[in-house]
Amino acid sequence: MKKISVFALAAVLALPAFAEESVETPVAEEVAPVAQTPVVEEVAPVVEETTRSENGFPRGLQFGVGVSATSGVNGFVGYANKNFDSFWAKRFGVRFDFGTTAPVKSKLNDLINDIAGDEVEIGDNLTVSDFELDAKHYAAMLDFYPFGNTWFLGAWRLTGGYYFGEMNATAKIAGTIDELDAGYHEFELMDTQFRYLGNTVNGTAEFDWDYRGPYLGTGFDFGLFAGFKIYLDAGVVFTNKSAQLNLDVPFEGLEINQGDGWKNVVNDSLQSVVDGVIEETLADAQSELDDLKFYPMVKLGFMYRF
Repeated sequence: MKKISVFALAAVLALPAFAEESVETPVAEEVAPVAQTPVVEEVAPVVEETTRSENGFPRGLQFGVGVSATSGVNGFVGYANKNFDSFWAKRFGVRFDFGTTAPVKSKLNDLINDIAGDEVEIGDNLTVSDFELDAKHYAAMLDFYPFGNTWFLGAWRLTGGYYFGEMNATAKIAGTIDELDAGYHEFELMDTQFRYLGNTVNGTAEFDWDYRGPYLGTGFDFGLFAGFKIYLDAGVVFTNKSAQLNLDVPFEGLEINQGDGWKNVVNDSLQSVVDGVIEETLADAQSELDDLKFYPMVKLGFMYRF
């Protein structure tokens, strides 16, 4: 029987403990903490209520239709927005204005003649009849509202601009002068003698005014409901040209005396002489009209502003 040495036995007995100590415990790797991305709530951008409702198209667009005492049917298109934040922007507006008697010319003339009656007496049994009026204008205007949109004061405006227009009026003059008999009746124009046979008078009067120039006036646009308003304009156009007056004297029954006896005005030569005399006579009357260079403008109607 083999002997086991003490040292060998001790080694065998120590082996399990040695094995236990030699087994390494696995070390867990250090894992860096995963940073979490903060969740950002989506916030809708705070946008001020755009000024579209107050200043965007068509806010401020305006148009109107009415009547003009001197131009017939009146209308305009323009822009004026009193909701602007700017002190000055809310106080200014622009308009393009127009007027014409064309759409209502026949009815307007009928109305004038109905109001005047068949004939209007102007003295000495002379009457004026068959009135005809034809007028139109175009204008660009700048409105200024001194009080902006301050309560009812905001409706008042001052207006400046430039006008192009014309007005033509004609009427027939006729009558019988009872104080005169049916014989010859003499009259003198510019030192020239004329006479008519009989006491009947006939002729045509014409009034023409072709004007253009700066305009200055005032007015208001008073609100009714929603965007509907009443508008009024009153002012004058400082014209570059005065009204022209013309009088047509018929040659029938007219005689002229140039120092060599009475002659019937039946040929072109004598008619030219008569026309020349009439022109000189009208020149005197025209000199007074030349001092009148203010064309009145009055308009009233309804308008709508967005």
